[in-house]
Amino acid sequence: MITKIGIIAGDIWHYLEGHGEASLSDLIKGIDKSRDNVLMSLGWLAREGHVILQESDGEYKISLRKDGQA
Repeated sequence: MITKIGIIAGDIWHYLEGHGEASLSDLIKGIDKSRDNVLMSLGWLAREGHVILQESDGEYKISLRKDGQA
């Protein structure tokens, strides 16, 4: 399962690199993976400091962290 989470984390990274900021629902649709697997992979990326998660109007927005961004 850890390998699958890592692969999906890579899919998320590439999606965000190509699309910029995305809502959680758009991200799930865009990479065509299960919601649970996307959430686990996002958790990994967030814990490692690679993504920024922001809540706005009940929807999460996800973007890649740029160098120097807090």
